[in-house]
Amino acid sequence: MDFLPFLDQLWIARIPLLKGIGLTVAISALAIVAGTILGIFVGLGLTYGHMLVRLVLRGYTDFIRGTPVLVLVLASYYVLSTIGLQLDPFEAGVLALAVFCSSHVAEITRGTLGTIPVGQIEAAKAIGLTFSQTFAYVLGPQAMRLGLPAWVNTAAEMVKASTLLSIIGVAELLLRTQEVISRTFMSLPFYFFAGLLYFAVNYAIERFGRYVEAKTHIPR
Repeated sequence: MDFLPFLDQLWIARIPLLKGIGLTVAISALAIVAGTILGIFVGLGLTYGHMLVRLVLRGYTDFIRGTPVLVLVLASYYVLSTIGLQLDPFEAGVLALAVFCSSHVAEITRGTLGTIPVGQIEAAKAIGLTFSQTFAYVLGPQAMRLGLPAWVNTAAEMVKASTLLSIIGVAELLLRTQEVISRTFMSLPFYFFAGLLYFAVNYAIERFGRYVEAKTHIPR
């Protein structure tokens, strides 16, 4: 393969590809933030909720985790429209990824909170802290340190899962790359270049996780 023609076509396609990677980052960031927030609340319910609440949330997490992301994407876009909830492809994609992310974050939250001794909660109650204060000052920071590696893996999975949104017409990086390939017929170099961009995004997430882990590390 001659490298110069590829560079020439890459320069021509720079704007669509930049828009594609920008949309991929936006979708992933929204899904990760929304999914993390929802997952924390679900995880709290799984750990400390009433038995009926735990049963419902357990069904939610098991169902979502056992459902392929592609099915969630298609359901968010096509099924919700049949009940009057009309979402555009971008909104449907973010919703599907956020829901999938929340199920994994919920399990991370439940698992990390379960390792914290109950005596810490009792001590917080003894000094008059409310549950929200207990979570903010006692449970949350410890759970974050314990669950950070698993959360980084989940965030990276959301970036990779964003490629599935091309099925419903979201012009993220993969769809933009396929459009360029259909014009240039340079499939291997452009797919390789797209892979490098996805790697760069996930590497940035991994480095961010290491930075937070270093900042929150407690020397023994």
